[in-house]
Amino acid sequence: MPAAPSQPAPPGSSLSLPGSAGPATPPADPLAALAALADRCVQCGLCLPACPTYGRERVEAESPRGRIALARAWALDTIPATAASDAHLDHCLGCRSCEAVCPAGVEYGRLLVAARGRQRERRPAGWRQRLTETLAARPRALGAGLTLYRAAYPLLPAALRPLPRPPGRVRGLPRPAAPATTRAALFVGCVADTYEAPLRAALARLCAALGIELEIAAGQGCCGAIHEHAGDSVGAAALAARNRTAFAGRASVLTLASGCHDSLRRSLPAGAHAVDALSFLAERADALRWRRAPQRVALHLPCTQRNVVKSVPALRRLLARVPGLEVIELDAGFGCCGAAGTQMLSEPQRAADYRAPLLEQFERSGAQRLLSANIGCRLHLGNGTTATVQHPLEFLAECLDEGAAPA
Repeated sequence: MPAAPSQPAPPGSSLSLPGSAGPATPPADPLAALAALADRCVQCGLCLPACPTYGRERVEAESPRGRIALARAWALDTIPATAASDAHLDHCLGCRSCEAVCPAGVEYGRLLVAARGRQRERRPAGWRQRLTETLAARPRALGAGLTLYRAAYPLLPAALRPLPRPPGRVRGLPRPAAPATTRAALFVGCVADTYEAPLRAALARLCAALGIELEIAAGQGCCGAIHEHAGDSVGAAALAARNRTAFAGRASVLTLASGCHDSLRRSLPAGAHAVDALSFLAERADALRWRRAPQRVALHLPCTQRNVVKSVPALRRLLARVPGLEVIELDAGFGCCGAAGTQMLSEPQRAADYRAPLLEQFERSGAQRLLSANIGCRLHLGNGTTATVQHPLEFLAECLDEGAAPA
């Protein structure tokens, strides 16, 4: 389950960081704060086997402790930043697998965002990152662009297809047959507004079977994770403020993308909390009935789902309820699919290298479809295969036996 909610930092603050337990007073010296975060690392090396970039490169500077040492040295001004050292920080996938195994409790997510914030002050982001941030912050422009991309997709060469073809629009969401007993607010996000239309309909079907009606709050938008993780704390704070206003008065907000969950959680107003939709349904699964599904599916577990949201047990429990279903968990490669927010767009070849072992394992598995609970991972994986790539809830909605009465 998500951690307890906290009041986010005010707009413009640089302290709305992954892994933070709540608001913090801005330190008098941000560089000293960054050095203090780095000083918690005892350089034990237990993070190395968990780090995808170290597993791929076998270079110390591509490991968590190597990047921590670089960030500390930059903060203390003991070594100058270079193109090579900047590249090591750029390559970090932000998976936080190191944080999950660290015996010293290093808040690597906070350190990474702080270090990239300092990096961005002296070196502007690349044009792909800036374009992505601009579109994500402007829902209408993004939606219009994806509509045009969908229309042009069949005519585009492979090099101009950075994402899968967007699905068609879904009009309206299923509602409970009887008057709803409960309403649940749903976070939509930015690119997911277009790409996850079928998923929202699937979730609405599952909720309708429980007598729950979904509510799409007006005025919401991007969670700001792609801005924050690239060092744009001001842009991330502005987007957090938008969502804080949009979700005012809601006690809980369901999320569908594990990569957005933590950023949204920290942006919600006091008294509200983010709930992964998988965990939400797993708690109520006794009231649902499933048709037999005698098939094999492959399950990809995103880094953010494993290390941040921690809804993997809930997902496994839900899939285990479907009669006849065989689930193969993909574990090949380096521990990350390589999507890493916008890295699949800014460094497509590196991202494809991380993805390749997972897709090879999927093809060997004999599975009929690939399930993943994060929008970025699904887009990245889906762009490398012709097989069906879905959120687990889309598949579960297909297996729902709406005619059966609850026990």
